[in-house]
Amino acid sequence: MGHALLADAVLLLHGLFIAWVVAGSAAVCWRPTWAWLHLPAVVWAAWISFSGGICPLTPLEQSLRRAAGQAGYEGSFIERYLTAAIYPDGLTPAHQVWLGVLVLALNLAGYGLAWRRAARRRRIA
Repeated sequence: MGHALLADAVLLLHGLFIAWVVAGSAAVCWRPTWAWLHLPAVVWAAWISFSGGICPLTPLEQSLRRAAGQAGYEGSFIERYLTAAIYPDGLTPAHQVWLGVLVLALNLAGYGLAWRRAARRRRIA
């Protein structure tokens, strides 16, 4: 039971990390200093996407599931949990690149808004 709980915790952490990467620029608009936490996460996620790599959390979760007597799975976190909703026929390296581009575009837009907001505050002050 302990390994299963740890595997679920890793799964939750992985999901939260992805949400942070995708939507963290909104938090940066609110607290600009959070960029120091968000930017490295975006760089990591983009690198994993562009290189076709697998985040180390995926094999960790898989090994914990196997240790708990549960079935592991093949592929990446995205393939296992998000592909069915995004790409019913499967995730290809080209799709991974496009996901990386989408993440970067969303965050560039968010950082653009944060920069405009900060510039507006400096003019007012």
